[in-house]
Amino acid sequence: MNLERMCKTKLTIFHCINVFGNGAALPAIPAEKVELNFVKMPCSSMVKDIFLLRAFEAGADAVLVLVCAEGTCRYVEGNLRAAKRVKRVQALLDEIGFDGRRLSLFNIVAGEAQAVEQAIREVKSIVVALGANPAARPRPLPLGKLQVIKGGH
Repeated sequence: MNLERMCKTKLTIFHCINVFGNGAALPAIPAEKVELNFVKMPCSSMVKDIFLLRAFEAGADAVLVLVCAEGTCRYVEGNLRAAKRVKRVQALLDEIGFDGRRLSLFNIVAGEAQAVEQAIREVKSIVVALGANPAARPRPLPLGKLQVIKGGH
């Protein structure tokens, strides 16, 4: 079945506070197509392996890490450290059969909302091809929506 027709694509986006610039708006992605969860950090170097993995555990179909453009990190090497961690987790995801393409890193110039929108579209198309998060737990139905069928075998 086509994931795009079944449900929203769930993306978790870790980003440096500088990616969206001073007062820049978050990207304008139609809500009916994708569910976005933004995790703001003082620096992208603060993204740890466990945070990336927990995002998948929490149901993200894909995880993006948005870092400052090369040479513009105010902490000098924060974006480089984040890139090393992302590569390490991508290798781990491939090793366990989860597909490392579900985790992406993008260098973004501060305030470039269009670049962020393009990154989201790119990752969404990868997720549509891969399917939903295989580790996501199905959500239980609320009791009010259960239908009891009587007279069965």
